[in-house]
Amino acid sequence: MTLIGVLTALLSALALFAGSGHCRWRLPAALRRYGNVAGALLALASLAAWIAALGVGAGLCAMLGCWMLAMVALPYLAVLTQTSPR
Repeated sequence: MTLIGVLTALLSALALFAGSGHCRWRLPAALRRYGNVAGALLALASLAAWIAALGVGAGLCAMLGCWMLAMVALPYLAVLTQTSPR
């Protein structure tokens, strides 16, 4: 369950980053348009997986920690790949 929680948190952060105006990667228009919705749904799925694995308190902390780490790392990864904006 924890692996599912980690993967969905990472995918959620990636979808939210893809849906933002700050994303430096060239992505399909549908991913930009629906990135925020997909990111929110994946965040809820990640939270549910973490709560199922660890309980409410620890699951919430683990999900937020994993999610925020991914959200901080993705813009740096975008800069390091040296792609042009949109």
